[in-house]
Amino acid sequence: MAQEELKQQALKILEDSMIGTLATIKDNKPHSRYMTFFNDEFTLYTATSKQTQKVDELEKNPNAHILLGYEGEGVGDSFLEIEGQMSLRDDRELIDKVWNEHLTGWFDGPEDPNLIILAITPTRVRLMNRKGKDPQTIEL
Repeated sequence: MAQEELKQQALKILEDSMIGTLATIKDNKPHSRYMTFFNDEFTLYTATSKQTQKVDELEKNPNAHILLGYEGEGVGDSFLEIEGQMSLRDDRELIDKVWNEHLTGWFDGPEDPNLIILAITPTRVRLMNRKGKDPQTIEL
């Protein structure tokens, strides 16, 4: 399959799927949790508190692994495996872009001093579980 077609399929999964798992490294072992993701092309963003384990883990090891897109339908339910590097972002423009009413359960609003954005820059993206197809790596 051509790279452009793979990219378009992957971007559709990113646009259609907001909930996925984020794995970081804690005590030299994987530590996974569900997160809500937003994307700008292949760069992913997720809101978190400055006082979470994710922030502590990032400071020790910025590597992340994300699974996004699987909806439980089984074989043929495509999803993405994303490996990347995490960084912290607190710029107002990005916070305003990511902010939505679903975050009010965790934050007092977009001005909450504990709100920070994790940015994940992908180093590898693989399109997985397409019925009858091998995993495909998307060239970034």
